[in-house]
Amino acid sequence: MKLFYGAAYYDEYMPCERLETDMQMMQEAGLNLIRIAESTWSTEEPEDGKFDFSHVTRVMDAAERHGIRVIIGTPTYAVPAWLVRKHPDILAVTMRGQGIYGCRQIMDITNADYLSHAERIIRKLAEITCGRKCVIGYQLDNETKYYDTAGAGVQRRFAAYLKEKFHGSCEEMNRAYGLDYWSNRVDDWDDFPDVRGSVNAGIRAEFDRYRRGLVTQFLRWQADIVGEYRRPDQFLTQNFDFEWRGYSYGVQPYVDQRAAAQCLTIAGCDIYHPSQSRLTGRETAFCGDLTRSLKDDNYLVLETQAQGHPDWTPYPGQLRLQAYSHLASGADGVEYWHWHSIHNSVETYWKGILSHDLAENRIYREIAAVGREWKTAGDRLYHLKKHNRAAIFVSNDALTAISCFPAAGLGSPVQGFEYNDIVRRIYDVLYMCNAECDFLWPDAEGLERYDLLIVPALYECEEPLLMRLKTYVENGGNLLATFRSFAADSNMQVRHERLPYQMDRCFGVHYEEATVPETESRAEMMMELLEPDGAEVLLTYDNPAWKDYAAATVHDFGRGKAFYLGCLLKEEAMETFLREVLRQAGIPASGNRFPVITRKGTAGTGKEIVYYFNYSAQEQTAVCIMDAENIFTAEHYSEGGPVRLKPWDAVITEG
Repeated sequence: MKLFYGAAYYDEYMPCERLETDMQMMQEAGLNLIRIAESTWSTEEPEDGKFDFSHVTRVMDAAERHGIRVIIGTPTYAVPAWLVRKHPDILAVTMRGQGIYGCRQIMDITNADYLSHAERIIRKLAEITCGRKCVIGYQLDNETKYYDTAGAGVQRRFAAYLKEKFHGSCEEMNRAYGLDYWSNRVDDWDDFPDVRGSVNAGIRAEFDRYRRGLVTQFLRWQADIVGEYRRPDQFLTQNFDFEWRGYSYGVQPYVDQRAAAQCLTIAGCDIYHPSQSRLTGRETAFCGDLTRSLKDDNYLVLETQAQGHPDWTPYPGQLRLQAYSHLASGADGVEYWHWHSIHNSVETYWKGILSHDLAENRIYREIAAVGREWKTAGDRLYHLKKHNRAAIFVSNDALTAISCFPAAGLGSPVQGFEYNDIVRRIYDVLYMCNAECDFLWPDAEGLERYDLLIVPALYECEEPLLMRLKTYVENGGNLLATFRSFAADSNMQVRHERLPYQMDRCFGVHYEEATVPETESRAEMMMELLEPDGAEVLLTYDNPAWKDYAAATVHDFGRGKAFYLGCLLKEEAMETFLREVLRQAGIPASGNRFPVITRKGTAGTGKEIVYYFNYSAQEQTAVCIMDAENIFTAEHYSEGGPVRLKPWDAVITEG
């Protein structure tokens, strides 16, 4: 079986001897992969320079006996107490002050002492693992971010970075960021102030951009070290995570994942999502589509829940539905976090496959049933390639901008909406309509392969991307942009020309005023009061005070169409609007709608695969979208005919 199916495994945490029993249970359940070693630096190096890899070695020995493959995680995200005692400045100074030892991910990833010791443990671990036949790849660090590091050393390097960016000219920097405001100007580089107190959005955005770059450098540094040891057949990955709102939600603010992924051979991610009656598949699809788009290739789900929190305990059937939902986005494997439930510390009740009694249970049996199905399917579900006709632009810089300038305005009674709310509203509605999409970043090339590009709240945007977007529309593409787009340059200086900057002729619309919804039935967050300059009005506002302004428009430009949405539409209104955009873009509507979800692509075998999901507790009947047969039962389905789905069911067909 080429598909990976497994769990994180921590022999170091076990309350009793379990290794052979666990390996046998995994093998019987069809699990063929474990991830080890990434969490236990202090076990692997209990004293400075004294190493003990016995847990790692014995697990690899057992894995080889049972035919289970292993990913080795570098253990650099949780530092030992002895290292902090010897070098207390390893702990990051953050926006909240000096960090305190205890939790993970509390270090300054630029600290020389940290990097020196991290390199040593990485090399020692790679030396003993790279030659083992069970080891198929390495995970670099774990859910890596910049950990809000803002200490003196980081700030000195940031000031040097700005000095280089502005060619040593304070005046050039003052002009770029508008630092005359509130006497923030700097006329001597030695006077550059502590960034933590800055009120200047440009400086704050640049500091976040700089710190995201530190993550890219850090992962590339680890990749280079491991690269000296790994075999050509061993991959490099990283488990990227997402903005967290009690579960995986949106674009990660603290990592430029597109840039960071370039040192990897395969992208990986963590996906945690609501379960039980709140299971919709949205988070699985969003995070999977985003991760697949990082390298425009298949990816690994390195962590997802088996049980997790008590409110995540899945209903019967949901584990199977969840497992296939990952494959439907292009995952080549799924790993649960984790095999067993930990008996102490902060994650005691973030439960794994096995509960605290370590016995076979319902979760294990359902996971084993999936393992048997994946063995039956063989290679027929492996390496699914997507051929999506729509793409959404995402941007870390835009995310920072919206956090600096909340869309409703500082002090507004309309609060709580952020960049990811805008992105997710659009994505979620497309998902409910079964309109699949990819993600793009501002440096993306090959825009012409998509029939529809969606640009949500791209607040800051430089000239080259503006030109490419206009050319895309002129050449026949369909572009949808939303409010808060094309307003500022990369230094967060708002343009002094008419908005949307340099795109007003493309969209056939401009605006001079914006406000917040007061009596609107369909709009929330904010409203740009659009004035058409040749564009057709698609939506207007309810409030009679704004009746002369448009809420959404479409404009023919060259051979293409440019849509502009001046407000965040509520979900029902957004669906109506996006269905019209899809229709005009020539992307056919699906005959299915949530809770029936269809996902499709071409497997490595060259056959077309369609997944039909039922995200509800009631039986559903899906409309078959192509002639095919059920991979597991050989039942034939005709295009346009019914596909019957039991509650929380998944039917997988091959064309």
